[in-house]
Amino acid sequence: MNLLVNKQVNRNYEITHTYEAGIRLAGFEVKTLRNKHGSINESYVTVGDEVFLVGAHFPLYQPGHKEQEGIDPYQPRKLLLAKKEIEKLRSAQKEQGLTVVPLRIYEKGNLIKIEIAIARGKKLHDKRKALKDRTAKREAQRAMKNQY
Repeated sequence: MNLLVNKQVNRNYEITHTYEAGIRLAGFEVKTLRNKHGSINESYVTVGDEVFLVGAHFPLYQPGHKEQEGIDPYQPRKLLLAKKEIEKLRSAQKEQGLTVVPLRIYEKGNLIKIEIAIARGKKLHDKRKALKDRTAKREAQRAMKNQY
């Protein structure tokens, strides 16, 4: 079941490969995600020796609690991947024009997982072409529907 989805990825990027990763969260962050609060739209993934999700917003579960005082809702969160996967991400990120972006956060059993993707940014003319193709396809379907 999807908890958070980055809806802007398909508009701005061309996805080449996807990976499933675990994500290290505090208890209140898990509760927040299960209530489907938060945002990963402006976030990205940094790859070094370890992999981090940067810029994701998971608000406090119950504001005003002393345990959550001083915690930044935008703090980087560690992603859990195998060494081979980290190496693939690192080499892809060194390539010109490729980046690593989060696609969605979801539940798998009782675990919280994140789907990340290696993606290439679309140029403005690519976005216009995709919009034009989608419009033409929609009009063709309408014509077929009205024909019967």
